[in-house]
Amino acid sequence: MKKTSKVQPAIFYDVDRTYRADSCEPLRKAKERGELAHAAFARRSYPGYRLPPKIMPELCVACVWDAKQDQTWGLPMHRNEGIELGYLTRGKLDFIVEEKLYKLKSGALTVTRPWQPHKVGDPLVHASRMHWLILDVGVRRPNEAWKWPNWFTFSPGDLARLTELLRYNEQPVWQANERIERCFENIAEYVSTGQPEQVQTRLQLNINELFLEVYEMLQEQDIQLDSHLATTKRNVEMFLEALPKHIDYPWTLESMAKHCDLGRSRFTHYCRQITNMSPTEYLIHCRIEAAKKILKFHPDRKITEIAFSCGFESSQYFANVFKRYVGCSPKLFRAG
Repeated sequence: MKKTSKVQPAIFYDVDRTYRADSCEPLRKAKERGELAHAAFARRSYPGYRLPPKIMPELCVACVWDAKQDQTWGLPMHRNEGIELGYLTRGKLDFIVEEKLYKLKSGALTVTRPWQPHKVGDPLVHASRMHWLILDVGVRRPNEAWKWPNWFTFSPGDLARLTELLRYNEQPVWQANERIERCFENIAEYVSTGQPEQVQTRLQLNINELFLEVYEMLQEQDIQLDSHLATTKRNVEMFLEALPKHIDYPWTLESMAKHCDLGRSRFTHYCRQITNMSPTEYLIHCRIEAAKKILKFHPDRKITEIAFSCGFESSQYFANVFKRYVGCSPKLFRAG
């Protein structure tokens, strides 16, 4: 049995260092089928009226949908390449962030960072009017420095404090106020024109006002800020948490370290701190644990197939490593 080549998974970055963001393809198709109203200014892979390159280049998308009935689609688990603000004006929505379900009701504000996986619909979207806006602030990992657009009108002090509130706190759902709703509805009015050049000034002003209202709302909350959320160590923690889902990729120490934007020695240092194992030991541990589950719950799968699906280069190498870690062969383990 020949092992097929595997594309490196996008835990943070793909092999060419291009981050894989959501394309909203289910939403695009639903609009084509006439299941909902949708308007957006967008660039990159997002659907909507295309934003000219020189108009707010950091704005990935500003969007609203209006679904008068329950939908036949949902947005699967994804990440975005910017800070995402969402607002539910009417209806209800199931919103899942890092596998935790939030039952959104009208007036709910969502805030997600590029490293927070989330999906909309569990599994389908309910009747709802939903707004969202994604602004690229130059980060893909928690420990990177935020770079706000030069068209933001915040004072340096307020911008630094806003960054702290969003960077050291990852609560994804808040109850918004009427001023935040007004900002989203104004933005929806502008994107519905389909003419970004004519509404650019008002759009910029309302996006600034929206972030100002969110900033003031967060200032009023009793938020416990956690600086660990923006450390390099947490970046490695997130990678290691995701690694068991990607054990079939032929990882090396170099490729794992590169995913965390670290050198091999520094990555190994953090990995030992977190797991008490070297990166190679932890990777083998993840693969052996996955193989044990498959052997136990899928008795009909061939040993060779299990070996390849868990990232081992051959069935013989798999058998040798398995016996060294478990104390018996895969066949004997399966037998009980």
